[in-house]
Amino acid sequence: MKEQDQKKLEEMKRLIAEIDKHNKAYYVYDNPLISDKEYDDLYYRLVDLEKETGVVLDYSPTQRVGDGVLEGFAKKKHEVPLLSLNKVRDFDELASWTRDMKKFAPKTKFTLEYKFDGLSLVVEYKNGQFVSATTRGNGQIGEDVSLQAKTIKSLPLQIEFKGHLIVRGEGMITNKNFEKYNKNAIEKLKNPRNAVAGAIRNLDPKETAKRNLDYFCYEIILCEGKAFATQEEMNLFLKENGFKTGGYLKVFNSASEIADEIKKVDEIKNKIDVTIDGMVIKVDQVAPRDEIGYTNKFPKWAMAFKFEAQEVTTMLQDVIWQVGRSGRVTPIAILEPVELAGASISRATLNNIEDIRRKNVYKNSRVFIRRSNEVIPEVMGLAEKFAYSQDIAQPTHCPCCQHELIQKGPLLFCTNHLGCKDQVVDRLAHFASRNAFNIEGLSEKTVGQFYDTLGVRFLSDVFSLTKEDLLKLELFKDKKAEKTIKSIEKSKNIDLDRFLFALGIAEVGRKTARELAREFGSLENIKSANIERLASIRDVGNVIAENIFNFFQNNDNINEIEKLIQAGVKIEEIEKIEVKDSPFSNKTVVLTGTLKSFTRSEAEKIIESLGGKTSSSVSKNTDFVLAGESAGSKLDKAKALGVKIISENEFKEIAGL
Repeated sequence: MKEQDQKKLEEMKRLIAEIDKHNKAYYVYDNPLISDKEYDDLYYRLVDLEKETGVVLDYSPTQRVGDGVLEGFAKKKHEVPLLSLNKVRDFDELASWTRDMKKFAPKTKFTLEYKFDGLSLVVEYKNGQFVSATTRGNGQIGEDVSLQAKTIKSLPLQIEFKGHLIVRGEGMITNKNFEKYNKNAIEKLKNPRNAVAGAIRNLDPKETAKRNLDYFCYEIILCEGKAFATQEEMNLFLKENGFKTGGYLKVFNSASEIADEIKKVDEIKNKIDVTIDGMVIKVDQVAPRDEIGYTNKFPKWAMAFKFEAQEVTTMLQDVIWQVGRSGRVTPIAILEPVELAGASISRATLNNIEDIRRKNVYKNSRVFIRRSNEVIPEVMGLAEKFAYSQDIAQPTHCPCCQHELIQKGPLLFCTNHLGCKDQVVDRLAHFASRNAFNIEGLSEKTVGQFYDTLGVRFLSDVFSLTKEDLLKLELFKDKKAEKTIKSIEKSKNIDLDRFLFALGIAEVGRKTARELAREFGSLENIKSANIERLASIRDVGNVIAENIFNFFQNNDNINEIEKLIQAGVKIEEIEKIEVKDSPFSNKTVVLTGTLKSFTRSEAEKIIESLGGKTSSSVSKNTDFVLAGESAGSKLDKAKALGVKIISENEFKEIAGL
């Protein structure tokens, strides 16, 4: 054997050992050490090497379906061996596969279904009665988990069909039930897939029942005396016999149609109440399937398309603590850089010290990282701890000014509000931001110099700055200094909602500030409102109401507002909008693209005057999307969710403009 081939063979052996290790962790102990993406990378590297060398070792994981059976459960042999699904890696491979299928069945269509991420269960019925439930195991022999499966309320124990029936589906937990369980659980669950596996493989069915699982059925393995012409017919039969199927099955003629639909589902997958990690494509016609055939692991007439990973594992190298404008000190995980959802991730959020303890993570440990809807990535929990892993210590002093911290529940605070540079800089940058006073030339970088060189500590100090002051700073030349002073002067006339947002009241964002301004009309009315009145405002709950009330009870805050007014700030009070009854009443509208007739702010006010409210993101709770020119991903997501889309002209017609 050539030296190059020998090296490839050695790499194959190393990959097999690594994959076997992870198979055992995933399937046997329900404790995955790496993410699905990382596993797929290992697996496909092995597949590629086997193709390159022409060598397939007898013990290669490419030659088997699953792994071992847990001790403690009775073993049960499957009447029909359970195969896995092959995967395409991109839409080009998908197109190639559909062309191959058309050679066998030129007139066939293709079905598209969700690829559930749970635990595979085979369920058997005789004479219309539940007989048993078995895990996939190694594809030949599984574990008898009948008592555990019987706790799943959506799994029928009696069905209309009286012949011998064996079906396959997925044990699942909905995201809603997962969150509900974790809310009260002492030991939090890592993710929905682990929640299901741990429940089904618990020897005490009472513990299984506590997780309130579901069963989604997608395959008929054996159906005595009954034949089906298409996958659609099978799906209908399952529904008629009381099985949940996930509520999604669509039929397409071509690879391009399938690809378009997969992209749409990928956009909205995080809004679906169960975890899916891809889509399953099948030849709809049953007759040609035997001719198309099988490998020893996969049916050739079915294929999986996996979504880009939303979760990976990487090393948590360190934790740093940062202080924000309110004085709250929060931990940030420093990670070994890893690719996730199209971005290189090197930092992730850890909410507070209790979050760190609950997730059981350590410095120099391998952790799960999740990134959903392109938001800040979050550390989800521990994947693997090592001998050199270290506890994460709770800080006692501010990381910026070394002032002693105080603890309120799980949160840490620095109370040195004027002497802590990070707090002051963050407050000033927020105050000057586009949605607040909108002062050009003021950023975190520049206001840091305001603090160091000009002694700026209060928000109101900004309005006493002169051009000569700014010219003392490195970042300001004559033109920029003059422009900034003009912007400061211009900003003194400000709408009430922008002023409220600029104050930096805890958890009061743009939307809440707008609701408060619209409801109360003036700053004095808000200052004098009690907690009950504040909490009655739409989107303002008790916690935010308390934050607002306490802010205006603080003398330092009141004094600062007075200084701002003395400096010439004029707050434009808002006349209470007379809300008209309209098709927008109590509806949520999302704006996207460029509008010709109004600014976005003007459109938002019109919607509010018509009894509606606006949102920045499209979801299943969105009622309308107002689409202007060059509308992008929000419009695509609206189409995928079936949200009503209206043009600018339609909007004007509804609004009577």
